[in-house]
Amino acid sequence: MQQVRGGVEIKGNMKIFALIAAAVIALDQLTKFLVMASLAPYEAIEAVPGFFNLVYYRNPGAAFGILNKAGAAGKFILLGISAGALVIIASLARSSKDSLYTLGLSLIAGGAAGNLIDRAREGSVVDFLDFYAGTLHWPAFNVADTAITIGVVCALLSFFNSGKAKN
Repeated sequence: MQQVRGGVEIKGNMKIFALIAAAVIALDQLTKFLVMASLAPYEAIEAVPGFFNLVYYRNPGAAFGILNKAGAAGKFILLGISAGALVIIASLARSSKDSLYTLGLSLIAGGAAGNLIDRAREGSVVDFLDFYAGTLHWPAFNVADTAITIGVVCALLSFFNSGKAKN
């Protein structure tokens, strides 16, 4: 890598990786800010009756509330796992030759970083998208969670398509 004034030049797919991840982080943090500014904790606004609410929940754990009762130890475990995962994801993206795989990793990294920012700053993650049918609610989630899910789907599609290309 060549040195550029005051830093290291970012090349190829890492530019795409960084731009997409940064866009996800920005959108995630903006939407969470708007929710916190507009709703009281645990307040819900029915957006689509019988199907979708905007809510303001704080999740101290991981996906689906995993480790949400683990206290400070759980917070540090989640911070460490998230930071380690980001290093691995960036390494995978750097060596990626597949644009769909790079896109997937970018979305995963942006989502993981967005939730990591919340966890480091507040000790919990803001969730605000609440889909439901009757009394059955899917766990509330946010833009970061959505990006991670779409990113995993992209990475899996890339993996399965690369296997078909070899046959």
